[in-house]
Amino acid sequence: MAPWPEVEKPETNNYIGDSSKQNQNMAGKEGENHKGNVASLGNKGEIQPAFSTIALIDETRQEEEDPWALPELQDTGVKWSELDRKGKIIRVLYGIGKFIMLLGLLYMFVCSLDVLSSAFQLVGGKAAGDIFQDDSVLSNPVAGLVIGVLVTVMVQSSSTSSSIVVSMVSSTLLTVRSAIPIIMGANIGTSVTNTIVALMQAGDRNEFRRAFAGATIHDFFNWLAVFALLPIEVISGYLYHLTNVIVESFHLESGEDAPELLKVITDPFTKLIIELDKSVINAIATNDESAKNKSLVKIWCVTETNVTLQNVTIPPSENCTSPEFCWTEGNTTWTLKNITETDYISKCRHLFANSDLPDLGIGLILLALSLLVLCSCLVMIVKLLNSVLKGQVASVIKKTINTDFPFPFTWLAGYLAMLAGAGMTFVVQSSSVFTSAITPLVGIGVISIERSYPLTLGANIGTTTTAILAALASPGSTLKYSLQVS
Repeated sequence: MAPWPEVEKPETNNYIGDSSKQNQNMAGKEGENHKGNVASLGNKGEIQPAFSTIALIDETRQEEEDPWALPELQDTGVKWSELDRKGKIIRVLYGIGKFIMLLGLLYMFVCSLDVLSSAFQLVGGKAAGDIFQDDSVLSNPVAGLVIGVLVTVMVQSSSTSSSIVVSMVSSTLLTVRSAIPIIMGANIGTSVTNTIVALMQAGDRNEFRRAFAGATIHDFFNWLAVFALLPIEVISGYLYHLTNVIVESFHLESGEDAPELLKVITDPFTKLIIELDKSVINAIATNDESAKNKSLVKIWCVTETNVTLQNVTIPPSENCTSPEFCWTEGNTTWTLKNITETDYISKCRHLFANSDLPDLGIGLILLALSLLVLCSCLVMIVKLLNSVLKGQVASVIKKTINTDFPFPFTWLAGYLAMLAGAGMTFVVQSSSVFTSAITPLVGIGVISIERSYPLTLGANIGTTTTAILAALASPGSTLKYSLQVS
């Protein structure tokens, strides 16, 4: 058997050395190529920046952030524990000053809304009264709905348009069934104010997104409710029959005037700017021709009405109902009649009491000024809230307003928010004031959009209580119809 051929042992060092040399050669070539490429790119000026992994991760995180989520209102100032005694006193004084400033801005904000409503009534109040005179149009439910929306937008007050409708129903110029679509339209028109307020936060995209969504909740709810309920009302008249049964089940009597809560505070200031005679709009709507030439601006605030018995002449052909009170002197027949005379005692003290400007001119001036004050107050309120509602204060408020109850009572939180919205609206006596006040809070993230929905529903309920109280002040003969419409 032949022996195996001898094979030389491989020298691994040679292979390693060769491979390392080859790698070095390849690396050198790649380095030269890379240098050449960089040099060529440098000559061409086309060097592109390299994106790091951290930058890519940050971009993906930014893309995944929810723009509708509530922001974290973090306190960037010095912690309370790190302040000395002087710093703590200064911070407390700053906090008290900001709170007082916030109350003052809210007061001016509400007053500007009141003046804005008066300005719209001066600009379009008489036209709004003329719109209600066409009975053939008002008998159409869709036309009545649109008229209710337009009139409320023109006067910026659902209570004013509702009072016009109530006065027309009381004077039998309009039936209750025809008034129901107009009241639905008035509810839609009053939700325009908070939408205007939301536009003031357009400087920040996320704040504007949340504020506009929170403001338009009111609009969408009113429109969807009308789309669902108006056809059923036209077909069956269920609202008319239901309200009729409810009103007749209570033995109600007419009472005193509706209570004024917030207006007790705001009227002393707003009456120094403008004061209106709203009975003129109601008189125009009830076909009173003499009211068309009257001004809506109230000139005389203190008047006195006297009824005196005077001698008046009557035509000879007119028969005397009581010969004891009629006598003839020559060819003239005299009788006694009660004559009502109004004595003007003192003028109002507002800015336009002695002005010769027409209602349109005064309305445009007040419209511009009230919008300027409204926007300025709103911008300052948002900035002040951003500086105040940070850290622990913001977390407490957000938890109080937005937190739900534990299961199985989760559903109670929404109903409690509705009660809170109804109560606050009853206090301020205006749903537009309440919804306009919570709109900037939704924008900066203190109130969530989900929580603003039941608050808005509560505002719709609260504004009806004011109308009911106002209807209770009507005479006994028209109390039933006033309550049924309200």
